[in-house]
Amino acid sequence: MSQKPDKNSRPPKSLTVSMKKSGGRNNDGKMTVRTRGGGSRKLWRKVNFGQEKMGVKGEVVRIDYDPNRSAHLALIEYEDDDIGYILAPHGISSGDEVIVDENPKIKIGNRMPLKNIPIGTQVHNISFNKNGEGKMVRAAGASAVVLAQEGKHTHLKMPSKEVRKVNRDGFATVGELSNPEHRYKDKGKAGANRNRGRRPKVRGKAKNAVDHPHGGGEGGSTIGLKHPKTPTGKPAKGVKTRKRKHTDKYIIQRRKKKKK
Repeated sequence: MSQKPDKNSRPPKSLTVSMKKSGGRNNDGKMTVRTRGGGSRKLWRKVNFGQEKMGVKGEVVRIDYDPNRSAHLALIEYEDDDIGYILAPHGISSGDEVIVDENPKIKIGNRMPLKNIPIGTQVHNISFNKNGEGKMVRAAGASAVVLAQEGKHTHLKMPSKEVRKVNRDGFATVGELSNPEHRYKDKGKAGANRNRGRRPKVRGKAKNAVDHPHGGGEGGSTIGLKHPKTPTGKPAKGVKTRKRKHTDKYIIQRRKKKKK
């Protein structure tokens, strides 16, 4: 079991920055994202996703709660007396040592190039290249699995079950991410969502025809359309929105649609 997050200790001031809320509006004040607004005040935690502390050992001071993401954070104190946050892997606790290096020990929390990670190992916070920050697999309880090493690429099985190639010089952290129970937690009440900055969502069929493509009709009418639409008339629910087709060559096996 991983250590419970410390919600009572304040994060170090040097690792936080204030956040400006948009309320779902753009710089003209026009709403561009619906059902967003309000919410509790919170500070943004500066998290080290990359390799800034290459070759410097660090010790886990404590596990902290982060209101801005689903996974917990680990506060690290390094040998050079610097401190920083990293995404906390599941099973890590206070006193454990971590390091970012070219070929360290295969241990939860250690970060290294994909080419040096054994097949079958769970990894997270994966970067696309040697100097880049981790971009993939950063949600609570998520992990990818190293399937094979082939030429300049490493084959990874992603949390979505998609199998794709990633530059073998890219870095990844060993282990799955903390807080795997996140997806099963019950919000409990409507106010919990309001505290997260999520406003109520009204069904399209409950609106007037002028306000939504699904609107109008009498009583419990159906949406009256062949496919579900957004308020602006674009197809919704299950429609593919992938645009980065230039990266298709890196996908070995597509993710499978979940059966209901």
